[in-house]
Amino acid sequence: METLGNISGSSLDETQSYESVQEPRTVTVETAEGETQIRIVTVDIISEGRNYPAYTAAPAEEGKYPAVVLLHSFNGFVPGYREMVDRMAADGFVVVAPQWQTYSISPTDAEVESVVRNSTEYLQSRDDADPGRLGLTGFCAGGRYTMLYLPKIKELSSGVAWYGFPYTSGSMSRPEKPADLIKSLEAPILVIHGSRDLASDISNIYKYAGELDTADKYFELKVYQGEPHGFMIGDSGSMSESSVAQDAYREMIEFFERTL
Repeated sequence: METLGNISGSSLDETQSYESVQEPRTVTVETAEGETQIRIVTVDIISEGRNYPAYTAAPAEEGKYPAVVLLHSFNGFVPGYREMVDRMAADGFVVVAPQWQTYSISPTDAEVESVVRNSTEYLQSRDDADPGRLGLTGFCAGGRYTMLYLPKIKELSSGVAWYGFPYTSGSMSRPEKPADLIKSLEAPILVIHGSRDLASDISNIYKYAGELDTADKYFELKVYQGEPHGFMIGDSGSMSESSVAQDAYREMIEFFERTL
């Protein structure tokens, strides 16, 4: 395959690990402000010798934009995440969404960390991404990964964790709780959660927020009354169009606009 450093076509040296899966193309996205053109492409993020497909979208207009790694939920890269990547690109972000479950439904934390690091390197290689303005967001298991890797990957300037699991650990594949890394956290974090989340109890989120506050870390917490786990993705797998989902999406975008 032809190596791809950015969708404008600049080359990479042989030590860099991304490959194009398809030719980039321009599509039109409907937004509240009207129609916006974006550029989309699927690349392979090569991590530890393995290829991870990663859907990528960016504004079509030339420029230098903030960039975000998006981590899907435990249920996989369903269509709603592709819709979200497109919408974020229409809002002025370069976004890459690696399919971290390509080789295992439940990979180790170390394996996913490598994928996130290589995805970050991919964004840094692009002509249209500002390497000094990199963010991370994730949903469900991806929310836990956001809490876990934001303190570790110092190239990341901020993160948004959606209905994550700050206290999940206790196995060889998951040796660390995200909450155990609070002291190492330097980047701002936004935590978004539903009060009726049966998978990740809201009490743990309040506890996590309390620990962030005690450690004098910058965080924002947005709790939606009555919302369940995974409220951003509907039963069909598409991005929810509910008023709550739309508000939560804007919270993420505005947070990244402030912190990247």
